[in-house]
Amino acid sequence: MHIAGPLGLLVLIFDIYAILNVARSTSASLVRVIWIALILIAPIVGFILWLFFGPREERSLFRR
Repeated sequence: MHIAGPLGLLVLIFDIYAILNVARSTSASLVRVIWIALILIAPIVGFILWLFFGPREERSLFRR
């Protein structure tokens, strides 16, 4: 599926946010790699799945 324009930019921003949170999580390395691959392969579905089933750590880019 090809997404362009403002919707595509929004999907990109959400996916980058999800990937950064997965990369910073304390989950096992294999789990992080699987989540990142899922988000990259299927951006919309991967983000939605991460949102509901991803690691339940604090989801903030500005953690201390």
